[in-house]
Amino acid sequence: MKKDIDFGTVEGISVAVATTPNESGVDAWNVYLINNNPFPIENVLVSSKGYGILDGEEVKTSMLRHMFELIEAKSYVQIEPIDPAIFHINNEYWVSYYIDRQIYDKKFIFVPDSITQDNLIEIGMLNMQGVLHS
Repeated sequence: MKKDIDFGTVEGISVAVATTPNESGVDAWNVYLINNNPFPIENVLVSSKGYGILDGEEVKTSMLRHMFELIEAKSYVQIEPIDPAIFHINNEYWVSYYIDRQIYDKKFIFVPDSITQDNLIEIGMLNMQGVLHS
């Protein structure tokens, strides 16, 4: 008999798209996974992809996969850089991880044009301006 996997409720995990000037003074955009929990998370898998309609044409980016063995409590990791040219489509980050033997799973989707200057907030843990999805 097949047993269903129990996916726990995701709490204390956020994905942020944040900007900081690079060495040339140009804004560099990156995606971060934030663990706000008072405990570490393990075997973290993040898959990312973009999709949507741009100028009347269907657009899809490649799917990328990232693995992090451990993300400490109250810390963050950089998932990947992101090109502002794809801010006009859906940008999806599917995060799976373990706490003890329990698996947790959640999709974070930045909808088209949600990553804009008007939506930037100060993200304290990153010490950067960005768009936070919890």
